[in-house]
Order: sequence, then structure tokens, then C-alpha cells
Amino acid sequence: MKNIVLIIALMLSSTLVNAQNTMTPELLWQVERLSVNGLNEAETELFFTVKTPNISTNGFDAKYYKMTLATGALIEIKKDAMSVKDMNISPDGQYQLFHKEVALEAIKGNEVYSDLKDAEVYIFSDLDIRHWDTWQEGKYNHVFYKSLEDEKASGIDIMPNEPYHTPQRPFGGDEDYIWAPDSKSIYYVSKKLKGKDYATSTNTDIYKYDIETKTTENITEGNKGYDTAPAFSSKGALAWLQMSTDGYESDKNDLIVLHQGIKQNLTANWDESVRSFLWSQDGESIYFTAATEGTIQLFKVNYPGRKRMAPVVTQLSKGPFDVTSIVAQKDQTLLVTRTDMNHAADIYSFNLKKETFTQLTAINKDLYAKVDLPTVEKRYVTTTDGKQMLVWVVLPPNFDATKKYPTLLYAQGGPQSPLSQFYSYRWNFQLMASQGYIVVAPNRRGMQGHGVQWNEAISKDWGGQVMDDYLSAIDAIAKEPYVDANRLAAIGASFGGYSVFYLAGMHNNRFKSFIAHDGVFDTRSMYGTTEELFFVNHDFGGPYWDQSNKEAQKTYNTFNPITKVQNWDTPILIIQGGKDFRVPIEQGLSAYQAAQLLGLKSKLLYFPNENHWVLKPQNALVWQREFFKWLKDTL
Repeated sequence: MKNIVLIIALMLSSTLVNAQNTMTPELLWQVERLSVNGLNEAETELFFTVKTPNISTNGFDAKYYKMTLATGALIEIKKDAMSVKDMNISPDGQYQLFHKEVALEAIKGNEVYSDLKDAEVYIFSDLDIRHWDTWQEGKYNHVFYKSLEDEKASGIDIMPNEPYHTPQRPFGGDEDYIWAPDSKSIYYVSKKLKGKDYATSTNTDIYKYDIETKTTENITEGNKGYDTAPAFSSKGALAWLQMSTDGYESDKNDLIVLHQGIKQNLTANWDESVRSFLWSQDGESIYFTAATEGTIQLFKVNYPGRKRMAPVVTQLSKGPFDVTSIVAQKDQTLLVTRTDMNHAADIYSFNLKKETFTQLTAINKDLYAKVDLPTVEKRYVTTTDGKQMLVWVVLPPNFDATKKYPTLLYAQGGPQSPLSQFYSYRWNFQLMASQGYIVVAPNRRGMQGHGVQWNEAISKDWGGQVMDDYLSAIDAIAKEPYVDANRLAAIGASFGGYSVFYLAGMHNNRFKSFIAHDGVFDTRSMYGTTEELFFVNHDFGGPYWDQSNKEAQKTYNTFNPITKVQNWDTPILIIQGGKDFRVPIEQGLSAYQAAQLLGLKSKLLYFPNENHWVLKPQNALVWQREFFKWLKDTL
């Protein structure tokens, strides 16, 4: 492929950027966002979409593009001209898969009582009453197939009358179901549990549905954790991702292959966790992404099949960036998307022989060219238990080591997610540094990419070693002559918000300001209102009423931020989404009410129609403006 970055940049840079030299909230919300749609049937063309926030309409505008892989030629096209290969068409070309919602249960009052059409009430007698940001309404995602010869066919439901979801909610799509290579069966992912069992388990399985006999077989019945992402190789081997522990959403994710009755775990002896994967064209190996040392990189593992040899994992790429997806393989090239802390996603090719990248798109090149970029440094800090912890330090543009800068300790959410070279449109380090702040982002306990043990160390220890890790990071960086140790703030969302609430009660005057977004403030009420109970059962240790469980009682007492609120003495901004059912509304409101009654300088930023994230452009701009206004007022 030719390097056509300049051509693409000229074609795609549609936003006029005023001359300036720092990133601003308004400019961040002009950054164009790329998503790959897929290849055409012949695998000669790649289609992708570029979305641009539209502040005036409070939505997004979209443009569509086609890239010819052989030449690198790229043109803008109409949406209906996107001829992406339909993976839902059976290999023999006879059938099509699709999914739709099926109403199976009466939950609403006006459904239970037909004479009360205006009744506004939900009637529940079990759990699984809401998930992410929607209430359970008795409707379930089901997969259907139909003959392509009968355009009017409504399709055959492969899960008739089953009150289970495929695709999985809240984020599943048509990657949750695939055709077998012989077109005789359909493989799909589902968690076939109800009520309390559904809310307390992660036990999804992969099922095989035979379209001739209409029978279903659970092919992962022996595994009690997540089984997801089924995909066949060119030789008919089935691979999927597997976590072994029920209820543990951040368990080690392994690559499993089943072929001719033989099941193999290709990554069993590898001390990291797989994020996504793609079969090689020849079916002899699998390419995948995984976190490592504060980044997300490309890896490869061979598939030995019946050969008496152990699979070997090889890291293919290395550098200060994240490989965010593997799109496809084309001969000796992988098509991928990539980000770093200073750049949103673009498409790259990766040469498998040379192990080098070539950038194929640069959709925000003109925008980034008009701003000075921060410097991202990789540091290592010794923790209180003698470990070496990676810490990302982001320095402002045109950094001057003779000056002193206010500094932000960033607490990552998850709690078990990698703090890598991601590019966020809310927690954007480029933007923070461009406003004159140094950002300190530690890969504390619980982060992927530093071995399974490091990742697991945070479970049932939320207020333990991880808090020492935070303080070790900020204390070490605060010794630098360019850090103003009298102007430090701690910021974070979700578990990061919990971290802020907890640090506020035990920071010993280190910080001058705090910002917590959708953070856990009271672990007891969190257990009582969050929807995915498997998470709190695993990470908290169980329910708060189990007095015999010492791990759980430590979570609800020693590690509960609310038990240290009497020590709060520092200004705090609290942000809460009204439709956040993961960390529900009482968490933020309780924290704000406590801060107010303690007489602290405090502010509540409440988004009634946002969930655990802030997605609408105008809301996001308010978030950014209030974020930096608070820091300016308190630091």
C-alpha cells in the first residue's frame, strides 16, 4: 500500500480550525471520529465512517469513505454506496441472519391490566429489573434467519419463547452470532439465566443451533464464566474468548479453539489477557490485541491443531500507542486502527514481515497541526511494597522546566481496565495538559498489562494497596522542581470517582481540589442499587449483611468512603448521571449533600439524561467547561 496520508488529510479535513496553539474544549469537540465498517465481498476495498460532532444540532454529522487497498485511492461516497460484505449471509448464499426485539413478558401496569391504559408502573417479582441505562420491559433480543429467496419472510426465531438475550445487552451486536462454514448451523452467544441468577452471573455460553433439526447444543457448558466472540478460521476451527470464573468480569480472557472435537487453550500459559482477535488467512495462527506496559499492542499465537507442540505467543508491535482494533488481514498486511494520547483513531497498515506501521488516514491532521501537542513521558515509581509501577506523565505544550505547574492525579475507572494510550473525548489528557496542567496517570494495582496477579490485586482491596499506589505516584512526581506541590488535584470517574471520594478522607493535605464523576461513595448503597450484582459480589466480597465474611465487611466499613467523610476538608466537584444504573444517582447526591453540610466549597454537576458516560455534544461541552472552571477556581 502507498502512503497516502497527505492526500487523505486534504480530502477529509473538512473542519476549518482557527489559528491557535492550544487544545480547547470547543476544539476537542471538532475532532472527527473514525469507525471502520468493513471490507467488500472481494476484500479489495475498505469502507469507513467519519463522524463530526455538531454542537448546534446536539448530534453528529457523518461522511462515508471507500479506500481501494491495492492503490490506497480514497473517495467520499454516499451511505447507500457502502458495499460492505454482509457477514450475516450464510456461506452458501441461501439464508440471512438478523436480530430483533421480541416481547415475551408483561411488566408494565397497562400490560398487566388492560383496562388501565394510562397506568405508569413497572411490576417486578425478581431481579434483573434494569441494566446500564434502561429498565427491563419484558422484551428480549432474539436471532432470526430467513431464506433470501423469500423477501417477505418474517424469519425463524432460533430461541422461540426463551426469555434470554442474543445479542447480549447492553453492548452486544451481530458479532454475537455467526454462521457455521457449512451453513447448516448458527453459533450464538447468550446468558440463559433469569432474574437473580442473571444479575449475579457472567456465565454466557456459545450455543450451536441446527437449522434442520431445530435443536440447540451448548458447546461451552463446562465453563462458568464469559464465553464470547465466536469466529471460524478458513479451515473450520472455531475460536472464542473465555473467562473461567463466574461473576468475575475482569478475569483473564483466554483464546480457546475447538476443531474436530479437540479443544485447546492457546493462551493458558501466557500472563496477560486477550482483548480482541482475528484468525490469520491461512488458519494457522491468530492475531490479537492485549494490554502491555501501559499500551495495547498486536500479538500473534500459533494454532498447533493436532500437532504435539505448545502454542507460542509473540508480541508483534511496540510503541507509545494503542492498537484499538484489528480490521482485516490482506496478504502480509494487517489493517488496524490506532490511537495515542495526542491523536484520535486513524487507520494503519501493519507489515507482518517488517513489523512496521504505515499510516493510511490522517483525518484530523489539519486540526492537530494548528495546536502545540503535549509531551507524554513514561516513568517508573517504586510502590510501598517495593514494586515498579508505570506512570504516564503528560507535560503541557511548550513545557518549561524552570516554571511550576499545577498537577492532576488521574484515577482510572474500571477498576480493572488498562490505563493505556487511549484518546478520550471527556478524560482527555491532551486537553488537560493544554490548559497548563501536568497530568500524572499511574498504572496502579488493577490495571491490565502488568500480569494477571497485578490485575487481580485490586479485587476486595479497593481502599488498600491501590491507594498507596496513587500516593506513591503523586508524591514521586511532586518532588520534581516544575511541579507546584501546593496545587495538586485528584480527578477520576467510576472507580476513579470512588478513589477521589476515598482519598478525600485520608490524603493528609496533599490535594487542594477534587473532581469525582459517577463515583462510588457508599459501598453499602452501591450494593443495594447497582444492576450487575456479579461485579459487587466479586469485587466487594459479597453482601453487606454477611457479618461472617471478613473481606466483605472490610469493603463496607474500612474501605467505604462514607466512613471517612468526617475528614473531608477540601473543595470537591461532584458529577452524576441520572440514567447511570451502574453507579446510581444516590452515590453522587449523597456525596454532594455531605460536602454541603460539612460546609465545604462544592458543586454538583447533574446530567439527568446521561448514563455512566456523557455522550451528547452540548452536555459534553458543559462538562469540559465546568471541569476547567472548577480547577481554575480551586487550584
